[in-house]
Amino acid sequence: MKILVVLPTYNEAENIEKIISLIRKRSVDILIIDDNSNDGTSEIIKKYLTKDDKINLIQRPAKLGLGTAYVTGFKWALQRDYQYVFEMDADLSHDPSDIPRFIGKCEEGYDLVIGSRYTHGTISVVGWDFRRLLLSKFANKYATTILGLSFLTDVTSGYRCYRRTVLESIELDKIKSNGYAFQIEMVYKAFKKGFRISEIPIIFYERNSGSSKMDKKIVREAALMVWRLRFGG
Repeated sequence: MKILVVLPTYNEAENIEKIISLIRKRSVDILIIDDNSNDGTSEIIKKYLTKDDKINLIQRPAKLGLGTAYVTGFKWALQRDYQYVFEMDADLSHDPSDIPRFIGKCEEGYDLVIGSRYTHGTISVVGWDFRRLLLSKFANKYATTILGLSFLTDVTSGYRCYRRTVLESIELDKIKSNGYAFQIEMVYKAFKKGFRISEIPIIFYERNSGSSKMDKKIVREAALMVWRLRFGG
C-alpha cells in the first residue's frame, strides 16, 4: 500500500528536519512543495534527497498558496499510484504518530478522514488564545450549517487523509481556493460526490517557531466560498 504525505512549506527551516524524521518513522513517502522559501528550507530538504528516495521535492518560483500546493501534490500522487494521500502542516502542529489511526479509519470503509480538534464537544488545541479558538469554532459551525455538513465538527482542519478515488473524482483544476476555503471546498466536493467522510480526534499544537500563515484575507475567502459552494456546487 503506497501512502504519501504532501507537505507544503514556506520558511520552515526551523521545523523541516524534525517533521521529516517523524513522518519517515511511519514508513510513508513524503512530497514537499516549497514556495521559494528564503530561509534555506529547500537547501535543507535537498540534503535528504540523495539519502532517502522516499522523500521528494517540488520547488515553486514564488509563494503561490496552500491550495495550489496541495493540488500540485495530489496530481503528483495520482500519477504515481498512491492509494492514500495525506495533508499535513510542516510546522509540527500535526502529530505524524496519528497516521496509522487515519489509515485504520479509511480501512473501515471511509474515503476521507479528517483530523478534528472538536470531536465530542471537546477542544483539543494547545497554544491558541480565546479569540483564535472562537474564530475557528465559528468558522466550522458557519460552514457546516450552510453546507449541510453538520455531521462533521472540523471542516477547516488541515490534517486529513484522502483515498485516491476521492482525488480522482474531484476536478482538481477547478479548485482555486486557499487556506480555510480550500479545506472546506475539498470536503464539500467529496460530500457531493457521495464519498464517505469521517473524523478522528487529534490534538493540534500551535507552532513554536516560524510564523502563522493565517490572515484576514484567508478568513474572508472562506466566508465567501461557503456561499459560492452552496449555490454553485
